[in-house]
Amino acid sequence: MKVVHTIEELRDQLRGQLRVAFVPTMGNLHPAHLALMKMARQHGDPVVASIFVNPLQFGPDEDFSEYPRTLEDDIRKLEQERDVYVLFAPNEKEMYPEPQNFQIQPPGGLGGILEGAVRPGFFTGVSTVVMKLFSCVQPRVAVFGKKDYQQLMVIRNMCRQFQLPVDILAHETVRDADGLALSSRNRYLSAHERAEATQLYAALSAAREQVLDGKLDTDTLSAWGHQLLSDRGWQVDYFSLRRQRDLLAPEPHEIEQGEPLVILAAARLGDTRLIDNLEI
Repeated sequence: MKVVHTIEELRDQLRGQLRVAFVPTMGNLHPAHLALMKMARQHGDPVVASIFVNPLQFGPDEDFSEYPRTLEDDIRKLEQERDVYVLFAPNEKEMYPEPQNFQIQPPGGLGGILEGAVRPGFFTGVSTVVMKLFSCVQPRVAVFGKKDYQQLMVIRNMCRQFQLPVDILAHETVRDADGLALSSRNRYLSAHERAEATQLYAALSAAREQVLDGKLDTDTLSAWGHQLLSDRGWQVDYFSLRRQRDLLAPEPHEIEQGEPLVILAAARLGDTRLIDNLEI
């Protein structure tokens, strides 16, 4: 595996390659990241991964400075798996040699709801760095995980509207045996919190059963999820039933007619904020 730190080195490595598959990450790799890279390997050659903790997507009170940076360990994991040909690991100055005044602003109807409402500017930061990485890597396909469901939707819409020649592939959420979605932030959980964290997926699963049983009141479902988690000590940002295609709230007749749905939730357990979702 080649490890490069500059855009010039990256482009030298990829010159003439027409089937690049790309997996952008912020590092602190775990099995879910490695699963994305295995999927990329099935759809392109060579596979490029990136590790860059993007400051643009962190708010002033968020954990940018504390976000785990484990590059040497990440390199070892990737070398053991042997799915990645080039790892692009730039520093902040390489990605942003000057203030990034040109930024991608997702439409409010998609980027300003759910995560976007709780974390203003988050999807602007995500979209901007992904656009910049796509410009550097020029992949044919890119792989993202469904755990970050709204992010996946934002990137897909961005590629479609800018007519970028990149197919966005979605990998199913990778979970521990007890249902907890894998995340770099899980390492912040205490032993007690780790045991409790499984209740987020349990609440989503119970809500899914309610929808399948014909309980179609989305407001009631949201209030139920909020209350269930709040009673267990969680601080809930949202617990919401949405249409898969645009993340807008479904009408009752759409649910009855089999509209593909997704329940999305974000909540804080102690100092750790977790997100998850479940498709219906």
